Amino acid sequence: MKRTLKKQGSNICFSGIILILALMPILLNAGLLSGSSTVLFLGKCISFAIVAIGLDLIWGYTGILSLGHGLYFALGGYAMAMYLKLKETNGQITDFMHIGGLEELPLMWQPFKYFPVALIMVIVVPAVVAFVVGYFIFKTRVKGVYFSIISQALTWAVYSIFIALSTYTNGNVGITEIKTVFGSIKGDKNKNNMFLLFYVALIILVLIYVLSKFLVGRKFGKLLIAIRDGENRTYFSGYNVSRYKTFIYVLSAVFAGIAGAIFVNFNGSITPSQMTISYSITMVIWVAVGGRGTVIGAVIGAFIINLCEYNLSSGGMVEVWQYIIGAVFCITILFFKGGIVGLISDQIPLWIRKISGKVPENTKAEVQTQ
Repeated sequence: MKRTLKKQGSNICFSGIILILALMPILLNAGLLSGSSTVLFLGKCISFAIVAIGLDLIWGYTGILSLGHGLYFALGGYAMAMYLKLKETNGQITDFMHIGGLEELPLMWQPFKYFPVALIMVIVVPAVVAFVVGYFIFKTRVKGVYFSIISQALTWAVYSIFIALSTYTNGNVGITEIKTVFGSIKGDKNKNNMFLLFYVALIILVLIYVLSKFLVGRKFGKLLIAIRDGENRTYFSGYNVSRYKTFIYVLSAVFAGIAGAIFVNFNGSITPSQMTISYSITMVIWVAVGGRGTVIGAVIGAFIINLCEYNLSSGGMVEVWQYIIGAVFCITILFFKGGIVGLISDQIPLWIRKISGKVPENTKAEVQTQ
């Protein structure tokens, strides 16, 4: 029983999270929640959990620290927002295009008139960018801090381009005042649209979690860990490491793009701020706090950090909440390297066995160093 619980603990925990989330629209409909803002916020958290899973695959399992995943999140978000905006204007030019001097819809916007094409772009655009970046960087065996710096520089470059092309992207303001793929979700009369959107997002989260657990539970996952723990040894064992790293990097970018598309529907807008370096670093914090290399830790971290931010960023804590989140991140890195998942599954049981005197001497020494 204990062995089964330990082996399936992450899946049980994830099932519990999904069950709680699935009950939220029902509680709102029953009048047990104060307003629809909670459901909308949890919808955004679902998108954050998806991008965190992708980050965990490349950082937690493969050891690639990307500080620019906000780029792929924003690219997916813009692809969806462009379709939703054209849906509002019936395929005509937007207000900011008209102000910028355009008289007809730009060529780059033309494909986004059609929903199937927009869905494809949500996946293809982040995937192509990630493939180009990953192929050349991993082929030349750039890794560690150098890769992190390059990912930051790339994000900043694309961010600057989006700001400069204000006629096509609306600059700092971004694409705003858009409805969801199911129509408006504001007001009681559109509550069913919000519930439908929420459950679709929840299903996508489940599918991405299942796919990720499938990958890391097979030989592929063991190879990712081998690359993380000893890349040179994996090379010498005959594996083409750059291909594996490129593939997992592209997959994580696709997850981020899908997450961005979901986020836009709940948020009603997308701006270049979702592409900034600070936004990307925040995503890394979600994974670190939850517990990297576990998949479920990414989900837990994304929800907990954003719930803390949601509650702390108003009232008397508005000026210090960012310092609190930063302190939590630092404490986690310094003292709880396994994050929340590691603390619950490993460290606390070890401390309990240590107190009860059931821990071997060598294990006691490990506990003391943690």
